[in-house]
Amino acid sequence: MTSKDLPQLPSAREVVDFWRQAGPARWFAKSDAFDADFLSRFSAAHHAAARGELDHWTGDAEGTLALLVLLDQLPRNAWRNNPHMLATDSLALSVAKKALAEGFDRQLEKELRPFFYLPFMHSEVLAEQERSVELNSALDPNTQRFAVLHRDIVARFGRFPHRNRMLGRTNTAEEQKFLDDGGFAG
Repeated sequence: MTSKDLPQLPSAREVVDFWRQAGPARWFAKSDAFDADFLSRFSAAHHAAARGELDHWTGDAEGTLALLVLLDQLPRNAWRNNPHMLATDSLALSVAKKALAEGFDRQLEKELRPFFYLPFMHSEVLAEQERSVELNSALDPNTQRFAVLHRDIVARFGRFPHRNRMLGRTNTAEEQKFLDDGGFAG
């Protein structure tokens, strides 16, 4: 296989432009059409990012945001209810930690700041959840509400019960009751 046979990867700017254009109305909504478009445009870039081939994007705020979108957001849209949805969470968290140390979260518009913090909210480690609550406290009340909700679930169960089936984990009786009673489902 030659380099001309490899898929052309988008630039960090193309990823961020796509994400900005999608906007808040699409970022957290479930839409098969949006998910399919997101995946078709950026699947190859997601896999390249997962292999560490786009680590050089972490040199600035926009590149880091692009990498976070590929590692944290694309899997949640493209592979809903599939373990691959969570496969790059640890990479995203590592990128987010570096971004915060560099102050990159404050170099882009405020509406994009949550994407630097979501890897903390997606972690099943309580300390990362506490950091999420702290980071999100400066944002809008709804974002903060979700940070607290996620933290409280991890504090209570040590994990997210709604992930158990997907990950082949057995629910405890308390987790099953939580889910049966309409507890957070992702």
